[in-house]
Amino acid sequence: MMKKNTIWTLLGVLIVSLVWFTPFASASEFNFGVQTVIPDNQIDKQKSYFNLKMEPNQKQTLTIQLRNDTEDDVVIEPKIHSATTNLNGVVEYGPTKAERDPSLLYELGDLIQTEDEITVPANGSKDLQLHVTMPEEEFQGILAGGITLEEKEASSSKDEDTTQGLSIENKYAYVVGITLQETDEKVKQDLKLHEVEAGQVNARNVINATLQNPTPTYLNRFEVDAVVTKKGKEEELYTSQKQDMQVAPNSNFEYPISLEGEKFESGTYTLHLKAKSSQESWEFTKDFTIENNDAKQFNAQDVTIEGPNYVWYIVGLLIVLLVGLLAFLFWKRKKKEQETNE
Repeated sequence: MMKKNTIWTLLGVLIVSLVWFTPFASASEFNFGVQTVIPDNQIDKQKSYFNLKMEPNQKQTLTIQLRNDTEDDVVIEPKIHSATTNLNGVVEYGPTKAERDPSLLYELGDLIQTEDEITVPANGSKDLQLHVTMPEEEFQGILAGGITLEEKEASSSKDEDTTQGLSIENKYAYVVGITLQETDEKVKQDLKLHEVEAGQVNARNVINATLQNPTPTYLNRFEVDAVVTKKGKEEELYTSQKQDMQVAPNSNFEYPISLEGEKFESGTYTLHLKAKSSQESWEFTKDFTIENNDAKQFNAQDVTIEGPNYVWYIVGLLIVLLVGLLAFLFWKRKKKEQETNE
């Protein structure tokens, strides 16, 4: 039986700029177009995503116009998510496997209600309504997230490669950004360092440092300079520097420090980490331990680490066997000569 795997290829999930760039973004792969209807309480009316200032307990209906230029009806599934930060230091507004950060007071999906699915008629258009209800208590800072507009899976394009036995499914989605705030008061930024532990990214050894932004504001132009040493030593074993990142409000992410193909060695280490945003800077020092079992497991799974070269073992064994055989033949010959002389 042919094995089928669903592959979300690198270009398979196409996020169209959170509708940041074009009001009616479109691509040949899409069967529908998207346009936001900007309300009067938009903070920056030059932006095409929802950037709203609201009051506690305020209710408001937002509208997204959906257009279908094809000859068939298009069924779209809207999904609302709070913003998160990925391991590259990039804010994501769409679907994610990241767990809710403990500092996040309100999930955007709890404050905004919409339809589970909407059908846009062939060669027609339809309005999608988003019903926003703000929390009763006033809050400081920003709630950030987005609404993903994806065509229902039944009508997604599929290509099968029968030679490889793979089913490749390309999915395309628009993500419309949403930010909600009640005041213009700036929130003081903060950053926390949590777990530091051995791990892997793409089957390569890394040391993961979990960084958390516990404040309801973006950390813009975010930079990290990380150094790992043996505990009590000054020699720099592993380093990592990265700039031009951004951290979503009330989110956390694992910052990876690559071992560059080296093996983990068990022991106690120290992470020295400096970070800064456009407004603040922080310094952390944290000890962590790599257990022997974890080191062995990750080393065995790292695709850049070469395993034992069994060829030399085989060559060595053959040499030993050959020497043994020659010694046996020599002994047998000597024995035969002795018997003849007798």
